[in-house]
Amino acid sequence: MSSACHDLILVLGDQLDHRSPVLLDADPAHDRVLMVEARSESQRVPSHPARTTLFLAAMRHFADQLRQQGLRVIYIAIEQAEAESFESALEYAIGEHRPARLRAVEAGEHGVARRIEALCERLQLPLEWVEDSHFLCSREEFLAWRHSKGTLLMENFYRWMRRRHDILMLDGKPEGGRWNFDRDNRKGFGRQGPGLLPAPLAHPPDRITAEVQGLVAQQFPHNPGSSETFSWPVTREQAIASLQDFVRHRLPDFGRFQDAMWVGSPWLYHAALSTAINLKLLHPREVITAVLDAHRDGLAPLNSVEGFVRQVVGWREYVRGIYWSEGEDYLERNALQAEQALPAFYWTGDTDMACLRDVVSQVLAHGYAHHIQRLMVTGLFALLLGVRPQALHRWFLATHVDAIEWVEAPNTLGMSQYADGGLLASKPYAASGRYIQRMSNHCSGCRYDPGKSTGSDACPYTTLYWDFLMRHRERFASHPRAGMQWRMLEKLAPAQRGAIRRQADRLKERLATASASW
Repeated sequence: MSSACHDLILVLGDQLDHRSPVLLDADPAHDRVLMVEARSESQRVPSHPARTTLFLAAMRHFADQLRQQGLRVIYIAIEQAEAESFESALEYAIGEHRPARLRAVEAGEHGVARRIEALCERLQLPLEWVEDSHFLCSREEFLAWRHSKGTLLMENFYRWMRRRHDILMLDGKPEGGRWNFDRDNRKGFGRQGPGLLPAPLAHPPDRITAEVQGLVAQQFPHNPGSSETFSWPVTREQAIASLQDFVRHRLPDFGRFQDAMWVGSPWLYHAALSTAINLKLLHPREVITAVLDAHRDGLAPLNSVEGFVRQVVGWREYVRGIYWSEGEDYLERNALQAEQALPAFYWTGDTDMACLRDVVSQVLAHGYAHHIQRLMVTGLFALLLGVRPQALHRWFLATHVDAIEWVEAPNTLGMSQYADGGLLASKPYAASGRYIQRMSNHCSGCRYDPGKSTGSDACPYTTLYWDFLMRHRERFASHPRAGMQWRMLEKLAPAQRGAIRRQADRLKERLATASASW
């Protein structure tokens, strides 16, 4: 048994912050830092190999940096017997090192926090949670803001955050005279496509990352997806380089093309920085500073800068506030009573719908889809089909490299699936195949016609869109923001509605027989 230590400092896999408050005041002589690779975390959901590789490679690089700084690190690797579960590893380390207390930055997920607290209570070990300094709005500040408002709107929160942090403000007013530039940021590429555009800066696996890739393949041979194309940043230095690359090459046109899609083009003008920010290799403040500096230097237009700022300062902070202020039961909400099984093609890409085939295949290859692909391709189809929202939540959590529950769950359950009944998004993001046709070139290579709702070549999105409107007519027909969509339903003749219902029922029955096996 090792000698006793004073503080056992637990660093979770998404807390790789070089200025973490629990590390800045650590005593190298008397404290120990604990990091755990738990096998169960890649089995709780069938974690994509690239997702597991990202976490473990980043953790191992971070542990090496801590050792170089003189800190004593207890690292329980995934191949060790003690790594079977997070609890078994933590209990082992506590038994070996007999700390006076456990210290950690507040956990990002309800379940992780609950498990740590339960173990410390059972072992009668004092536990100190330290506030996470990696956000621009603390949990307590969000609660205070929420309680001060009669209605919960992201736009109100976003404006409050802009004022509070003096971001894109001039003399107390929004720069450019508008709070957002949404109407300038909905452009498609047209027939010419996006043209030549450099992909995000690649970070080929070094020795540590390559070793992790092998371990992940050995430990989880049946998990869906591949890490063969892995090139995500796993160190702070790489993350900073990726930020600089985005600002230089893609930020200028990010705004107007942020909702556009193109076949075989995973990255387009998107930042692909969410992994680095969510692992805390980058602080959101330094990301915003880099983007604002580019604008002030005349390198990026206001619509692009504001659109990016809204994602980081608005949506990211807002969904975290929703996740923690709503509590753990938020994860089980199902306002639309959707119970359809998740189609099996979400795990394989084996579908004749061109948009879904392209996006799911991209996810399996890279562990990544940009926000409009998530909301208006994979998320939209599940919404229209009536998939149980928890099944889609599990899929997103398993297959996307940047998926951490606090950010993924509200985006999936609230914004994408309307499972919270309108708490996060005031109306369902429901659309027919026409939307995908307008914003991409997927439909030009598809056997289905987005303009048709019945017949052998009818687009399943369009069929299910009208079926969705019929199923939820009573709920939304008088909705102030969605009512127009439901009024369009009245223009369909009764016979046409009946034909759509029958086609939708056949489609749902066929997909139910080929539901997901994970």
